[in-house]
Amino acid sequence: MRPMTRVVLAEDEVLLREGLVGLLARFDFEVVATVGSAPALREAARAHEPDLVVTDIRMPPGLRDDGLRAAVALRDERPGLAVMVLSQHVQAEYASALLDSGDGRGVGYLLKDRVADVADFAGHLRTVAAGGTVVDPDVVRRLLHRPRDPLAALSAREREVLTLLAEGRSNAAIAAALHVTEAAVGKHVGNVLAKLGLPPSDDTNRRVLAALTYLRAGPPPR
Repeated sequence: MRPMTRVVLAEDEVLLREGLVGLLARFDFEVVATVGSAPALREAARAHEPDLVVTDIRMPPGLRDDGLRAAVALRDERPGLAVMVLSQHVQAEYASALLDSGDGRGVGYLLKDRVADVADFAGHLRTVAAGGTVVDPDVVRRLLHRPRDPLAALSAREREVLTLLAEGRSNAAIAAALHVTEAAVGKHVGNVLAKLGLPPSDDTNRRVLAALTYLRAGPPPR
């Protein structure tokens, strides 16, 4: 007989929570704690050290992405902690945050509608608990159709230049910060503007547009 998977369940809707407890018991999962808020999820996971956390994304106290943020924080503490996140709606950015957490293994993101097929749901939970990845097909489609990262074509040095440009620095100030010549900075700035596909106009306006592109895309990875 295989050992039972120990689960902490976080769901603020009492009826759904109790239904999930019964479902998990049917498929040989041991629910060691049930909670109704994100802070309680963190406390329970730390206290019980479960094999798997199952949580709704929208949880008290904020009723936004509190459950997800709690799960990501727990995986930062225990990178191998398996987490299955349930959501009412497709949120590709939430799936990305979860997939990027911990050591990248043992994560799942499913829409709550998928729980209707209980055998499949139990199978997905076992996959995640074993270190696999399960992502709802609707979420996969949304991830595949996200807009392309406008900064992807930039080299590491060009990203550094764009970061400083977005801070409002002149070419001379950028050159001093990077310990290169002003001519080299001018070349990098030209490459950045060209790769971002900014239309020819006065240089000041193009620099502003480049800064806005940077801010919309977020800072470059460190």
